[in-house]
Amino acid sequence: MKLLCNYKSSSENNYTPALDVKEKPLLKLFENSEIRKTPMKFSHLPEREVVKHFTKLSEMNYHVDKGMYPLGSCTMKYNPKVAEDIANLNNLLNLHPETPESEIQSALKIMFCLGESLKEISGMDAITLQPLAGSHGELTGLLITRAYFHSKKENRNTVLIPDTAHGTNPASSSRAGFKIKEIKSNKNGILDPKDLEKSMNEDVAALMITNPNTLGVFESNIKELSRILHKNGALLYMDGANLNALMGISRPGDIGVDIIHFNLHKTFATPHGGGGPGSGPVAVKNHLSKFLPVPTIEFDGKKYKFNWRGKNSIGKVSTFYGAFSVIIKAYVYIKLLGAEGLRLTSEQAIINSNYLLSNLEDKYDIPYKKNCMHEFVLSASKFKKNGVRALDIAKTLLDMGYHAPTVYFPLIVAEAMMIEPTETESKESLDGFIKAMRQVAKQAEENPNLLKNSPSTTPVGRLDEVKANRELNVRW
Repeated sequence: MKLLCNYKSSSENNYTPALDVKEKPLLKLFENSEIRKTPMKFSHLPEREVVKHFTKLSEMNYHVDKGMYPLGSCTMKYNPKVAEDIANLNNLLNLHPETPESEIQSALKIMFCLGESLKEISGMDAITLQPLAGSHGELTGLLITRAYFHSKKENRNTVLIPDTAHGTNPASSSRAGFKIKEIKSNKNGILDPKDLEKSMNEDVAALMITNPNTLGVFESNIKELSRILHKNGALLYMDGANLNALMGISRPGDIGVDIIHFNLHKTFATPHGGGGPGSGPVAVKNHLSKFLPVPTIEFDGKKYKFNWRGKNSIGKVSTFYGAFSVIIKAYVYIKLLGAEGLRLTSEQAIINSNYLLSNLEDKYDIPYKKNCMHEFVLSASKFKKNGVRALDIAKTLLDMGYHAPTVYFPLIVAEAMMIEPTETESKESLDGFIKAMRQVAKQAEENPNLLKNSPSTTPVGRLDEVKANRELNVRW
């Protein structure tokens, strides 16, 4: 039997160009300590058993297709697979970023239309899609802030940051060359305009606020905060990481926000975690638009094009034009849901959060219950008398089949557990988590020593986290 393709191509028919770089053996890419000294003895096993073995190993990793992430603030939610499918279409996946504009009109249209959608959702006037993460968006927004005051010949060097802000906010401010001053939240977990007024002076460039904040509370004084800032010539920057609580309900640009970044990898259907991919577009009001990174994307009524004009621009902040695959997924998500669907998404996130809170408030301390939005913060302080801490509760939840919530953040809540169910969890899923949390609370009261032995069903047990932090080894 003659096998098809069982021949060597003649030179004139060989369309694959010759390799023009020196080949290197695969094993040379690894350290000696990483190379197995003896071969794995799989030859006696049927293929089915080998596949089952590696499938079992893969299932040891927790992921959104396996279970619930009640994580809080990071918005680890299930995302529709259709967005992944579209982003992997060959004519989108394999586009080279240096392809001429005339040949990538469809790609430019996707980027332009996503930008227009985000502007509409946020109530802002201009946008860049370049930043590659939320923290990168923060840095971009703060560099725009610095450029704005430089153009006004004002040497403002301080950024005000609430004690309920995201942890990256101080780092981004410092990286952009600003000094940081913390503002305390009041008993309701929000900023008091009187406290902001006391902190204002000619050195303040901006207030960097997360809304809803990390307590899951909406900053209901935000319009007054904005008025105070603008009266004193400062800007209001909003960290948009929690925008999934506001879509279709409240537009930041309508309540005085000057700059906002979006976390496409949180709110708009891009898988989050594992180090990427991320995307943090930044939108601004008109008075800051000339400082946006170049190029921006425009439509002249006939074609889409890059606008490289911008003598006041802070310059490029990433290679080429942003995380294109993430941009595609976010655009698909918005088009699938539409305006009504986006609002419903936020409403459902808020409903799910309040449903959990109302079923757990009798078992845990609730430091800030007012105006719970998409997430809330419990405290395990009441169990400390029994020797149980938030970490013990988090580890016990692993044995019950749930990813742990964020613990010990925000820092203003002792023994904090930040919980966010997201909009995609069903009532059955929420009820299962409620049952687990109530069972753990009962154990903490009646048999606290049980919690100290968790987790016991995971591939490894309780790790020495102090030792891990002090003796960091990221290779193995």
